[in-house]
Amino acid sequence: MKQETRIILKNAGRIDPGSIDDYIAAGGYEGLRKALGMKPGAVIDELLEAGLRGRGGAGFSTGMKQRFTSKGCLECPRRYVVVNADEGEPGTFKDRIIMEQDHHLYLEGTIIAAHAIRASRGYIYLRAEYHQSIERTLRAIEQAYEKGFLGKNIMGSGVDLDLEIKLGAGSYLCGEELTMLESLEGKRGNPRIKPPFPAEKGVFGMPTLVNNVETLANVPLIISKGKQWYRQFGTERSPGTKIFTISGQVNKPGHYELELGISLRELIDHLAGGMREGKAFKAALLGGAAGTFVGPVMLDERLTYDNLAEKGATLGSGAVIVMAEDDPVHDILHNCLRFFRHESCGKCVPCRAGTTLLVRESEELRAEHPDKDGLLQQMLREAQIMASTSLCPLGQSPVLPLKSAAKYFADELTGRGRA
Repeated sequence: MKQETRIILKNAGRIDPGSIDDYIAAGGYEGLRKALGMKPGAVIDELLEAGLRGRGGAGFSTGMKQRFTSKGCLECPRRYVVVNADEGEPGTFKDRIIMEQDHHLYLEGTIIAAHAIRASRGYIYLRAEYHQSIERTLRAIEQAYEKGFLGKNIMGSGVDLDLEIKLGAGSYLCGEELTMLESLEGKRGNPRIKPPFPAEKGVFGMPTLVNNVETLANVPLIISKGKQWYRQFGTERSPGTKIFTISGQVNKPGHYELELGISLRELIDHLAGGMREGKAFKAALLGGAAGTFVGPVMLDERLTYDNLAEKGATLGSGAVIVMAEDDPVHDILHNCLRFFRHESCGKCVPCRAGTTLLVRESEELRAEHPDKDGLLQQMLREAQIMASTSLCPLGQSPVLPLKSAAKYFADELTGRGRA
C-alpha cells in the first residue's frame, strides 16, 4: 500500500502556521542560514545537482533557470525574484496548500533564490481569491522582517532583500510568466513576445527569476539537507516529490504528496480511496485544462515528466481529474475549450478566433453532424495551427486535451462506438 512521502508538507498540521517561532523550532530558516554562508554560484550548483525541476508544469531545471538569470544583463543595476502564486489551472490547488499551511517554507525558498541570483527586490504575485493565503503570507513577511530574514543585511550576511505582495485580478493568462510581469508593471495582462525571456529582460526590463510556490518550497530542504538526500526520492530524471491534487470520481479527493514515479493506479486506488461507487475507471485529465487525457492503458505508467512526455501525455501542475465509465469525455473536453475561449485575452488572432471556432465546432460534434470524423480532424488541424501561431501558451494549449481525447476516445467523440 503506497503512502504519502511528506517533505514539503511535513509541517502541515504539526505546527502553528501563523507562528514563525514554531517554524524555526521545526528547522525552519536553517536552509537560509546555510545558503547565506555559500557563494551564490554554489547555491545554484547545489540545486542543479539535486535535479530540482519546476513544479509549475514545464518541468524545466530550476538551477539552470537561476544560472541564466544570474548571468543575464551583467550591467543592469538590479535583479528581481518573482513568485508565481497565481494558481488558476482548473483542478489545481497545490500552491494554496503550501501558502495556507507552511507559508514560511516557500518564503525561505524565495529568499535563498534571491541570494542565488543576487536579487535585492522581489514580488509575490498572488491570486486575489486566495484570501487566507494572502493573509498568512502578509503576516509571514512581517515576521520575517522582524526576525531579520528580510530587509537590509539579512542575518549579518550583507545580503539585502525587500519583498512585497502584488494581487492578480483573476486572469488565467497571468499565470504565464511574461504576461504576469506585464500585470506586475501595472499594465493589462497581455502576453509578450519571446525572446527576450525573463532571465534577460523581465519585470521593469531587469533580469528576473520566476518560480512558483511549490518549486521554491523545495529549495530550503535541498540546501539544508543536501542534494544526495533529495535524490533519494523520486526517479533519476525526476527527483523529489510532487503534490498531486486529485478530484472527480474518486472516494477521497484531495491533495497528496508523493514521490515522482508513482503510477496513476496507485494514486487512485491506494491514496484516493478507489473509484466512487465501485465504477470502472474511464479516463483522467492530467494537468488541468491545459493538460492531456489518458485512458486505462496509462494506469500503470510512471508519473514523471519524461515518461509521460514520451507517451504523449503531460504531468503539468499535478492536477488529476478522474472520470468513471459513464462520464462523457466530450463534456469535459467541451468545458476545457469553453474555458480557453473565456480566458483568451484577444491580443492575437489565432487564439481569439480559434478558441471561438473550436467551441462552436465542439457543440456541432456533440449534436447531429453529417461527418463527425471529418469535423474532429478539422478541429485537430485548427488547434495545431493555433499552437504554431499563437503568442502565448493559452493559444498553444487547446491542442493538448483535444489531441489526447481524440487519441483515446475518437469512437466516442464521433459516435462510431454506438450500437
